Amino acid sequence: MDQPTVGILHPGSMGAAVAGCAAANAAEVLWCEAARSTASAARAEQFGLTPVPTLPELLDRSDIVISLCPPAAAEDLARVVAEHRFTGVYVEANAINPERVQRIEELLGPDATVVDGGVVGSPPVRGKTPTLYLSGPATATTRIEALFAGTAVETRTLGTQVGKASALKLSYASFQKTSRVLVALAVGMAREHGVDQELIEVASRRTDSYLSEPQYVAKTAARAWRWGPELEEAADTLAAAGLPPEMLRAAASTLARWNDAKDDSELTLTDALDRLAQP
Repeated sequence: MDQPTVGILHPGSMGAAVAGCAAANAAEVLWCEAARSTASAARAEQFGLTPVPTLPELLDRSDIVISLCPPAAAEDLARVVAEHRFTGVYVEANAINPERVQRIEELLGPDATVVDGGVVGSPPVRGKTPTLYLSGPATATTRIEALFAGTAVETRTLGTQVGKASALKLSYASFQKTSRVLVALAVGMAREHGVDQELIEVASRRTDSYLSEPQYVAKTAARAWRWGPELEEAADTLAAAGLPPEMLRAAASTLARWNDAKDDSELTLTDALDRLAQP
């Protein structure tokens, strides 16, 4: 297969690094310098990307376009691309929900082929190896796999249904990013009472990720009647310290959906998730 010409929208810290990896198997990787910052230009130069003056030129010359931009801008950017009747493979790699990806697919069809993408991990620099999850038409996902073959960006295809890659990305992000915020709240609460170092010492005894233990969800459901009020108390403590309590109140509200599962030792993971979805 001939090496494709690739266009990157836009070269932020993730986009530029991913585009730099694609350059290994591409004839050329283009970026549009119109209305972009000097920081964008410096990143593009660092990763060996070729500047073009206008977006229409980038779209005319590109066989594959990769969209990596702030999530809020994803549909507007796709709309502009659609107006130019782009006919190649469009990789929608932003952290947006599956419904938005499907709307983008409708926007760009039937001219372009849309591949749903989700990057899990840090930008591929200094030894980091993120995974680009893909879903969409098999001929198109195969081209993207080939584009990143042998690079620091690993690819994994989840099937032909557009939306699956984005669903996986957001499922993971919902845990990982919320967990980081919870760390800030927990340490902030402990610091207010002078026990932050003790909290960190307690936590250091356990390093496993709760996300790797989904079987514990059923136990959580059975204990929700106790845990919910406990989190309400913790939320009050945050509020008294001037810290935002809303996240813990939301968690308590979620736990309340399991109140009728009180101490049910026979509850399964499936039962617990069903009750969570349909209380």
